[in-house]
Amino acid sequence: MSKKIFIVDDEKAIVTLLTYNMEKAGYETNVAFDGNEAITMAMTYQYDLIILDLMLPGMDGLEVCKTLRQNKIDTPILILTAKTDEFDKILGLELGADDYITKPFSPREIVARVKAILRRARQPVPEKYTAIEIGELTIYPDKYEATLADQSLSFTRKEFELLTYLTEHKGMVLSRDQLLAEVWDYDYAGDTRIVDVHISRLRDKVEENSKKPLYIKTIHGLGYKMEDPT
Repeated sequence: MSKKIFIVDDEKAIVTLLTYNMEKAGYETNVAFDGNEAITMAMTYQYDLIILDLMLPGMDGLEVCKTLRQNKIDTPILILTAKTDEFDKILGLELGADDYITKPFSPREIVARVKAILRRARQPVPEKYTAIEIGELTIYPDKYEATLADQSLSFTRKEFELLTYLTEHKGMVLSRDQLLAEVWDYDYAGDTRIVDVHISRLRDKVEENSKKPLYIKTIHGLGYKMEDPT
């Protein structure tokens, strides 16, 4: 069965371009041209991935992203941004988007991004549940669950995948490029700020003081390392 891609953009030329290239790559597509319609459709139908422009009439893409995540819609979201909208890129990631791509973009690149996100999303779940413990943090990779001092934590899918990868490689210094390759499944150089934003969000959730982290340490000039604080 073909994967279903939901395209949300008010520029008809962009929608036509995306629809053509997604369908050429073997995906089914649905489209919406404003934020309110996007919310209704995303909460009514099941999609495998949402391509979401941030500049939308009615409700902008940031509000769409925020609303979907608040309503427990965890469909992967790839946001489209103008090249100069640095703040919006970061805020989109903080609101739960999985990745972003800037306009203008090449059809080849956006198809590659979509394939990478979908590969990560469809990885099989083992039947045997195992736990990873580090300090007061317990992670159940197979169930997408984690607790800190027995209190349940809430993560986006990408945050959880990053946390799991860091924990499975405890004590190792992991570069941003390595994390992009392993967690985002990029086989080319990407924007490492995506990693930094997700690390920041993880620290807000697992660290008592995110400015003085005990679990996720920054190794300046190299990357990040997960440590056991006990």
